[in-house]
Amino acid sequence: MWQSGGRWFAHVLDVPAYIEVTGTSRASCLAELRKATGDDVDLIIEVIPIVVGVAEAAEIMGWDKRRVITYIDRGSFPEPIGTLASGRIWLREDVEDYADHWRAAHPQSSRQPPRTPNRKKQKLPKKPTPKKPKQVSAPA
Repeated sequence: MWQSGGRWFAHVLDVPAYIEVTGTSRASCLAELRKATGDDVDLIIEVIPIVVGVAEAAEIMGWDKRRVITYIDRGSFPEPIGTLASGRIWLREDVEDYADHWRAAHPQSSRQPPRTPNRKKQKLPKKPTPKKPKQVSAPA
């Protein structure tokens, strides 16, 4: 079984006929699979886990990517399940569990309003520089 676009999908391997079913939840997809195969068939269900990278982990946490990297570097973030050319990956459910525990331990931090991104600093007007008096030399 796997999830894609908000729906769950399943197919049966090792049978003469190709069977594929879908549902809006894992349970409804399994129920559809049961209808298609019958109750007398033993099913072995393999669920393909959803994995996330740093950007998705940051979104789940409500942080920016730099803060996730900081927590990783400190050893305060869940251990990744692997590393790809694009970076580290985690099981989505591990990051969601960590987010739940982190928010429970830091209730005031999670209620702070988000920072305004790309806020430009206000430029102050330049102070006029005093002019040096001209030195005039007297003829000899």
